[in-house]
Amino acid sequence: MNRATACCITAALSLGAAAAHAQKPPALPGGYPAKTVRVLVGTSPGGGVDAITRGVAQKLTENWSQSFVVDNRTGGGGVLAVTLLAQAAPDGYTLYGGGSQVVTATPLRKVPFDTRVVLQPIAQMTASWYLMIVHPSVPVKNVKELIALAKTRPGTLNYGSAGTGSASHLGGELFKQRAGIDIMHIPYKGTGQSVIDLVAGQTQLVFASSISAAPHVRSGRARAIAATSPKRMQAWPDVPTVAESGVPGYELDNMYGMYAPAGLPAPILAALNREIVQIIQSPDMRARITADGAEPAPPNSPAEFKARFAGQISMWEKFIKTSGIKVE
Repeated sequence: MNRATACCITAALSLGAAAAHAQKPPALPGGYPAKTVRVLVGTSPGGGVDAITRGVAQKLTENWSQSFVVDNRTGGGGVLAVTLLAQAAPDGYTLYGGGSQVVTATPLRKVPFDTRVVLQPIAQMTASWYLMIVHPSVPVKNVKELIALAKTRPGTLNYGSAGTGSASHLGGELFKQRAGIDIMHIPYKGTGQSVIDLVAGQTQLVFASSISAAPHVRSGRARAIAATSPKRMQAWPDVPTVAESGVPGYELDNMYGMYAPAGLPAPILAALNREIVQIIQSPDMRARITADGAEPAPPNSPAEFKARFAGQISMWEKFIKTSGIKVE
């Protein structure tokens, strides 16, 4: 072996060692994670938030050489998992991956505590919105026409939701208030059934997740007239937002995030946030998220995510109080 070759090998080994060191997580309190980490999910296996949370848990397992195991707890409409998280020790060994349930739990008084106080948001994972879809028999092609029709026929149009108190119900009532119209609410036990009945012509309007609405819109069995996102969705660039269609400021999302009990040590919080943000921005996770009709959340700090989380809770609290809608 000549000297030049030896130098090249030495340099390569040094680079490899440096890379391995860079990938190794920093020293954390108690050697975290020193044992299996439980990641609670309030929905059944196979749903959107379950799939994304499992993907993140798998990557955390690989990156930290310690098991992050998803534990599906579906009781109480998803609120059981939130309660279990609130009761857990703030040591990083119990986490929660969730969507709208954790945001609406306090405004709907489904838990005896304020989630803004007892939970610690770690990182927002995704941003996902809804499509406003109508049955093809409804003679409207945009939100302005829907509002005009509803005003000429007050109380005769209806919309289906995933159930009383669900995000699609709250979003429908918020739309009614902002648009100044009167349409009837028909609650179902889940988004799937509400979309099926819309396709069958039993209801006229539904706020449905993009993944639930997509096959019916593409087949022509439903018509997408708007998206509830702040800007046009990547998956539906030709569908205008509700805000640009005559209801300024309207937005309805179902962000997925990772949470811990309040009091999580700052070094563990920072390390988890860093890892999760990097995982979400990786090419394979971005592809998985967009395949579900959502978008990866922009890189965000715990403080930024906490502010968004608290802001949404306060918004729904104010809306429920001022609108007087029934949520039970």
